[in-house]
Amino acid sequence: MALLELRSVCKTFHRRGAAPLRAVDDVSLAIEAGECVALVGESGSGKSTLGRLALRLLTPDRGQVLLEGQDMMRLSGDALRRARMTMQPVFQDASSAFNPRRSVRGLLRQALLQAAKTDTSDAALCTLLERVELHPPAQFLPRYPSELSGGQRQRLAIARALATEPRLIIADEPLSGADVSIRAQILDLLTELQANAGMAYLLITHDMLLARAVSDRIAVMYQGRIVETGPTASVLERPSDPYTQRLIAAVQSVDLA
Repeated sequence: MALLELRSVCKTFHRRGAAPLRAVDDVSLAIEAGECVALVGESGSGKSTLGRLALRLLTPDRGQVLLEGQDMMRLSGDALRRARMTMQPVFQDASSAFNPRRSVRGLLRQALLQAAKTDTSDAALCTLLERVELHPPAQFLPRYPSELSGGQRQRLAIARALATEPRLIIADEPLSGADVSIRAQILDLLTELQANAGMAYLLITHDMLLARAVSDRIAVMYQGRIVETGPTASVLERPSDPYTQRLIAAVQSVDLA
């Protein structure tokens, strides 16, 4: 049984004064425990919408979202809250994901309380910060998100996600806009968490190099549909869909083979 499975999901947005937009069109995708799947494609291809459907931040017009075999659309109340603890989001703009009036201490404590954790002490908060290599952790607790660098905010977002002890993280362009050194650090952190904690990822990105570096499988999305999927090496070395071929050809300065 897959950890997360989307079966034939569809999502159309109805816009005033414009034609309906079919953002996700009959998409099926499965993620196994401990696996990293990269969902790649250009802006507007439907990647982020699919991620929000997986998190049940959006409701599909048709299809199923199964978490360990449970239909997320049939869950509500405490059952839905418990299921959501299993998977956590990390979004592109970490600064907008935080309440600016809450300190790091307040943000992490709130996350632990929402996960029904009984230990919300500073020591427990420091343990979370240590896992994402924010050192020394005690010095970060009284700070506010606006006082952190972009890389530190992204680490804080990951620490908050880890508070629920998730089995799956859905990361939507987590390294977009970061400079080279920060990208390398966050990439190493995500890889380490996958190896040590057995965590699975749905990595939503337009960056084929990032997909190559961290993913076990790649799913290529174009105009709301998945046009190609397979083991990362196979897709990058022997792409079968013309759109995938164009994506790889666009990375002209790097040898993907």
